[in-house]
Amino acid sequence: MNADLSGRHPAGREENPLLLPFAERELPAGRHRFHKERLMAQIHEDLRAADAGATAAPARTARARNPFLRRAFLVPATAFALTGVLTAGFLVYVDRGAADGPGSTMATGPALTTRIGAADPHGAPQLLDRISLVAASSPSDPAAVRADQFIYIGSKTATTYVKTDHGKRTLVSEELHMRHQWNSPDGGKGWLIEPGNTSPEGVTLEGTDEKGNARTAYLNAPTYDYLAGLPTDPDLLLQKIYAETKGMGGSPDQEAFTTIGDLLRASHPPAALTAALYKAAAKIPGVVTVDDAVDAAGRHGLAVARLDDRSGQREEWIFDRQTLAFLGERTVQVQGEAGEGGLIKPGTVVSTTAVMTRAVVDRMKEVPASAG
Repeated sequence: MNADLSGRHPAGREENPLLLPFAERELPAGRHRFHKERLMAQIHEDLRAADAGATAAPARTARARNPFLRRAFLVPATAFALTGVLTAGFLVYVDRGAADGPGSTMATGPALTTRIGAADPHGAPQLLDRISLVAASSPSDPAAVRADQFIYIGSKTATTYVKTDHGKRTLVSEELHMRHQWNSPDGGKGWLIEPGNTSPEGVTLEGTDEKGNARTAYLNAPTYDYLAGLPTDPDLLLQKIYAETKGMGGSPDQEAFTTIGDLLRASHPPAALTAALYKAAAKIPGVVTVDDAVDAAGRHGLAVARLDDRSGQREEWIFDRQTLAFLGERTVQVQGEAGEGGLIKPGTVVSTTAVMTRAVVDRMKEVPASAG
């Protein structure tokens, strides 16, 4: 979530005022600007959005999206200055290894590209209805989470951004890497480890708001307890989503789709709510199916997607063809060009995430055996 104070522009369509301490890089293309965000103890909460130079997007009137739900989590230099843990960019995992191994580095390479899958404007309601039935009986339903336990999500991810080297701009993608996050059910405690974006030890997600009060959960910054209290009637749920995201994003429909996608990818809702989210998504205009999509782990599947007409980028939720289990999410440029100088061409993978493990664990920083 960085932007260049000296005039760099993001790979996508938005800018933000923080510099990443590890390397000169642009804000990975994404969907939203931030107002404020907290990143370390006592400095976590949403950043104020810096809208200067981003006049094409409407001003946001609702609360900001939780930065920890976003694909890109870039730690500002101030956080490291305050804690004195500036890292060289490599990750040592806590307690045990993980999919990309101890000591993994954050490297970059050519921009990720893909075949653009064919969209079917008629198949989404039927597919989402089938997916919701599967989700309702999920064996991984975290229905019995104790207050002293933690929700763990391990995901493989990468983003594409504009890199500036001696005045030359090129489009690059991060190396695919693991992201590990733990949160208590009430949101009071949490931890994040992600190479290149946190110190080797990670950063705490614990803290209070700028007034010293406990954080209040809301739709774009949910806790497990908050999610457990949401309505499971699809119509009521969708109504709430539209109401709470009013004024955010490029359009109400796209923002509703994005919000549901964030919850599916970056949280662990109860099975009944997950099923309701899929049924709610089926009611959003413009939702389509895609014949083939690939997640960050290389797994092919069917996708439910929606095109953002403003950016030409399509957000795709990817599901296993046989089991219909949620695999991950990616954003692909499918129409026109984006980014500085039109560097993002059709077929560019703007961001990609594969959810590798969701689990309830007994200790913060505990990586479940299934993640290895």
